[in-house]
Amino acid sequence: MGKLLHHELEAALDAVVEDLHRAATELSATLVAEREALVAADAAALDRAGSQKQALMQRLEELDAERVQMLKLEPTAAARTEPRWREVLGLLRGCHEMNQRNGSLVSQRLAQVREALAVLSGQGGEARSVYGPGGEVRTALRSHHLASA
Repeated sequence: MGKLLHHELEAALDAVVEDLHRAATELSATLVAEREALVAADAAALDRAGSQKQALMQRLEELDAERVQMLKLEPTAAARTEPRWREVLGLLRGCHEMNQRNGSLVSQRLAQVREALAVLSGQGGEARSVYGPGGEVRTALRSHHLASA
């Protein structure tokens, strides 16, 4: 491989790793915005953050595919970008953790909404044991009409 092509590939790899770093940093900020939207119950902000998160994930996948392809052509260039690549990996680990926490918050909220809907529809909530007309123990899920006027 010619020296000029070698330098061009190294420069291109440097640029791709920088783009990966920038996208990972943006993803981190987007996950913070998503968390804030979840806490504030701001559906519009949550939708924007979700769309941006999805676009950034797609961008990261594309950039990483480029990086892998360049490394196949110029394997020795990996050492040049190693320190910055480690930073990218650290950012992505942080993003993964934030995404897990956001997912846990979504799960908690979903469980709360389901519980509230079950109570409102009379199909859940706190189930209480009561005695039926024959003395058997039953779990009361709905209120019953006890008497008529």
